[in-house]
Formats: sequence, structure tokens, C-alpha cells
Amino acid sequence: MDPMVRHGAMMIFMASLLLMKCSAAPMQCHFNSQALCEYDGKQYSMGESWMEQGCVQCTCLHPMGVGCCEMVHRPVDFPPWCEVRVESLTCQATLVMTSDPRLPCIPGEENNVDPRHGALNMKLEG
Repeated sequence: MDPMVRHGAMMIFMASLLLMKCSAAPMQCHFNSQALCEYDGKQYSMGESWMEQGCVQCTCLHPMGVGCCEMVHRPVDFPPWCEVRVESLTCQATLVMTSDPRLPCIPGEENNVDPRHGALNMKLEG
């Protein structure tokens, strides 16, 4: 493989990783030098991207392989009574109460009491 093509492909992949890393919480990325630029029966060309199941975006770096990154910006610092839920269609993550996932979990000074102890004062705006 031409060294200039290899260098260019790596620069594109590294730039895309940098842009994704700077936009929010850490995301997991991986590179597979043996992977083909094909997904769900469709062939992709150098630089083209596609979305795989689980909110994973992959980029064709032919002939070097495929680079993929998780696109969900997951919160990393929240109380133990909250959990992360990911909407598979939009790849958006939200914090919800572990005890009742229908309710949002909003960590902060006013919400720092574990609701399992029955001492959470919920404020409803109206």
C-alpha cells in the first residue's frame, strides 16, 4: 500500500476521533485492520461512514481497514440511584431513576438524597 494513502487514511481517522472526543464524555473507539468496508450487504468507499446497531458509527479506511466509535455520549458522574438509558433510534442517553425509570434523575445539590430513603423533595414546575 502506498505510504501516502496509509498516512492520509490514518489522519482522517484520527481527526474524526479527536472531533468526537472533544464534543462530550468519553466514547469507545476501535480499529480493525482486517475488516471489510461492508455492512448490511452494502459496500462503502474510502471515507464513507455508516451506523451499526448499538449506535456505533464506522468509517471505511480502505485498504487499511475500518474504524468504529460509539456515538452515545454517556454521563460518567451521577449518583448510584440513577442509571443511564440509551434511546436506540436517536442514540441519546438520559439519566433516569433506578427505582422508577419513567422519572428523570437530575443529580445536583438539591437532589443529593437517595430517594429509596423517602427523603427526596421533588419540585414540580407548573
